[in-house]
Amino acid sequence: MKNRLSLLAGPYVVWMALFVVAPIFLVVIYAFSSAGGGFTLDNFAKMSTYWVVFVRSFELALIATFICLLIGYPLAYIMAKEGPGFQRIAMVLIMLPMWMNFLLRTYAWMSILENTGLLNQFFQAVGIIDLGNLINGWLNNLCAGLNDLLGLSLNTARDTNMEYFKMINTSGAVVLGMVYNYLPFMVLPIYSVIMKLDHSLLEAARDLGASTGRVFRKVIFPLSLPGVLSGITMVFVPSVSTFAISRLLGGGNELLLGDLIERQFLGSAYNAQLGSAISLVMMLVVLICMYVMNRFGEGEEQAVML
Repeated sequence: MKNRLSLLAGPYVVWMALFVVAPIFLVVIYAFSSAGGGFTLDNFAKMSTYWVVFVRSFELALIATFICLLIGYPLAYIMAKEGPGFQRIAMVLIMLPMWMNFLLRTYAWMSILENTGLLNQFFQAVGIIDLGNLINGWLNNLCAGLNDLLGLSLNTARDTNMEYFKMINTSGAVVLGMVYNYLPFMVLPIYSVIMKLDHSLLEAARDLGASTGRVFRKVIFPLSLPGVLSGITMVFVPSVSTFAISRLLGGGNELLLGDLIERQFLGSAYNAQLGSAISLVMMLVVLICMYVMNRFGEGEEQAVML
C-alpha cells in the first residue's frame, strides 16, 4: 500500500520540484550574483534606494487588510447567525465576482473611477460636484476674509471649477481595488470558524449571566481568532505583492513592490539580479509575518483553553 502511495505521489513531487523549488532556487542564486556571475551583496545594498516603495507597499497592504477585517468580520458573523437560505445567497454574492477574471474586475473599476466614469457622471447628475464647487468657493471667501482681518496666510487656492472628482490613479483607488478583490479571502475563513463553534459554550456563557456583548468579547471573538489570522494572512500577502491593481488603478503613480520587481525583468531596465534580491527579501518578510501571526494564534488558542 505504501509503495502504491509513493508511486502516486511521484508526479506531484516532480511538479513541486520543477515549478516551486527550482524557481525559488534560481531566485536565490540571482540575488547573490553579479551581472558577471560572481558572488556579491551589492544587489541588496541597491535596494536601499527603493525604501519608499517598500514603505508604501506595506502601508497600503496594511490599510487594505484592516478595511477587509472591518467589513469582513461583521459580514461573516451575520452570515453564520442567519439561516441556511440567507447563507447560500450571501455565499453566492461573495463568490460571484471571483468567477470573473481578475483583470476584468480591475478594468471594471477603472471605468467606474475614471474622470468621465460612472461615479463622476452620477455625481454630476445629482449635483454633488456643483455642491463641491460651491463649498470650495465659500471656503476661499472665508480664508480670504480671515487673511484680511487677522493677517493670516491661509490657502485660498481651492478649485471652484471642478468637473470631476479625482479618484483614479490615487492611493485610495489602489486600496479600493485590493479590498474588492481580496475581501472574500477575509470573510470565508472567519465564517468557517464561527460556523464550527461549539454552541454549548455560548449557551453556558448566557446561562451564567453574560450579556450578548460579553459573550461575543469573551467567547466568540477569541475562538474565532484562528479564522481572523488566516484571513489577515490571505489578504495581506497578495496585497503587499500585487502589481496589476497598482498599475491599472494607480496609473503608475503608486509604485509597489510587485511593479518594482516586474520592471527589473522587463524592458530596458532589465536587472534580474536586483529583481531577484527584492523578491527574496519580500518573501522573507512575508514568511516572518506569517510565522508571527501563527505564533500569535497559537498563544490565543492556549489562553482560551485555559
